Amino acid sequence: MPELHSRRRLDQPREPRRFSVEFDPELIGRLSERIARFLGTGRFLLWQTVIVVTWIALNLVLVVQLRWDPYPFILLNLAFSTQAAYAAPLILLAQNRQDDRDRVSLEEDRARAEQTKADTEYLARELASLRLAVGEVATRDFLRTELDRLRDELPGTESRRGRVRGPRPDAHALRDNPQWDDGES
Repeated sequence: MPELHSRRRLDQPREPRRFSVEFDPELIGRLSERIARFLGTGRFLLWQTVIVVTWIALNLVLVVQLRWDPYPFILLNLAFSTQAAYAAPLILLAQNRQDDRDRVSLEEDRARAEQTKADTEYLARELASLRLAVGEVATRDFLRTELDRLRDELPGTESRRGRVRGPRPDAHALRDNPQWDDGES
């Protein structure tokens, strides 16, 4: 029966033996966004133009022995191809990250809009119930009008005009109360 090494356990997975490079995807994403932002600026276009013009000028003017890229400029074309090969994925990565941010922002906006709609509907229901409740409550003006009407109907009370209403008093009482009014005058 073969012996197991004491340091090796069967209940745990083996550690990988190959060399692995760990990288932070967030760092790569931020770096790609910076590069993509730079590639879309006028500064990049200016520097690229200066390098290309210098490259072509040096390869056309210099002595034959020092020319590193003769007329068809194959090396310059290779440099552009390499730049494009790296720039396109970096720009796509930056756009994907922006799409992810936009998606999260859109979801937050939708949730906020749903909450605002729910709050507005709740407030509209509360306002409608308050209007119904206020419509059933007697207002101050309604009570004042009803009390004045009842006071006018009672005999011997003063009306709003300040005259006493009620049965016609005798002449002696008329002389004591000059405000008496039987409603006939």
